[in-house]
Amino acid sequence: MAEMLEVSGITKRFGGLVAVNNVSFSVREKEILSVIGPNGAGKSTLFKLISSFLRPTTGEVRLKGERISGLAPHIAARRGVVRTFQETTIFKNMSVRDNVIIAHHLRSKASLFGFFLGTGTAKADEAAFGQSADEILALLGLSSLAYEIARNLPHGHLRALGIAIGLATNPSILLLDEPFAGMNHDGTMGMVEMVRRLRERGLTILLVEHDMPAVMKISDRLVVLNFGQKIAEGTPAEIQANDKVIEAYLGSEDEAIGL
Repeated sequence: MAEMLEVSGITKRFGGLVAVNNVSFSVREKEILSVIGPNGAGKSTLFKLISSFLRPTTGEVRLKGERISGLAPHIAARRGVVRTFQETTIFKNMSVRDNVIIAHHLRSKASLFGFFLGTGTAKADEAAFGQSADEILALLGLSSLAYEIARNLPHGHLRALGIAIGLATNPSILLLDEPFAGMNHDGTMGMVEMVRRLRERGLTILLVEHDMPAVMKISDRLVVLNFGQKIAEGTPAEIQANDKVIEAYLGSEDEAIGL
């Protein structure tokens, strides 16, 4: 299986603090890879480095063999590395469908001036974006909520809308930031199935998550961080049996890592 994303020796220092220390791993095409670790392990910083919201102190990130580390976040997104956020990218006073349509504009062929004048290219973009938005909402089970105002959505549907917004940019790899946070069991299992459907359609997925039972259920492989360093990498079964991982999670019940 081809490698979609390569993280090579990535390090991030904030003054005397080393938040991420010489971390390397790759994400294979059409794979679900999860990054886990105790609180403060460096997961969020690593995500920001991969999505170009932070520049690495040393090391690099490559997408399909091309370096993307150091690019502006919107340029990295155009290249195909798209990160979802916890509701911060949603226009809550707009409809679900309009939120997804707006997210398509990263792919627009018409200029902003063209949209203002209503040029032929702009009209073609709008028609294509509307059709694509409808297809994305159908895929995620949100069609019946297309014209609902986003602020009225329950928590789980807001998370699904965040994923829909990410999909609108046509990513090569989708970075999911704690997609199961704050959900009950049924909501989590619904989101697990949604993420699996995305992978079945050919999408590569990298996620950070604290819900260990869900992570163990959904992941092909996992990378484990502790104090900014990678301490383990492997399948769910290999991670559950890894002494370093168990030690890193001491202070929590064994069930916290799915044992």
